[in-house]
Amino acid sequence: MELAFDTKSLRTICESEPHAKRELGPNTAETLKHRLADMHAATSPKDLIAGRPRELAGTGSQRLMALDLSDGLCIVFCANHPKAPTTGGGDLDWSRVNRVKILRIGNADG
Repeated sequence: MELAFDTKSLRTICESEPHAKRELGPNTAETLKHRLADMHAATSPKDLIAGRPRELAGTGSQRLMALDLSDGLCIVFCANHPKAPTTGGGDLDWSRVNRVKILRIGNADG
């Protein structure tokens, strides 16, 4: 999958291990490195296994997914297509999403 980031500071944390360790602690930074590698290697969010990938409930029109890190934190992301792929019923088709935007690292509730 192709990854984008909601903010420059979030990009820095995700792309710089020293920054991640300073902001998140060594355990969570190590898990983040593995989850990001998994995301890069995956074809779609449906291919992810580690981190208990799940769609978040009650997110309104923007559909969100989360991947667990450690210490109660997770990566929260959304599809990042100009026109998101949908199912016949009009729902987001996560199996056809190949571009995502990481919105935050925190708890799943925001």
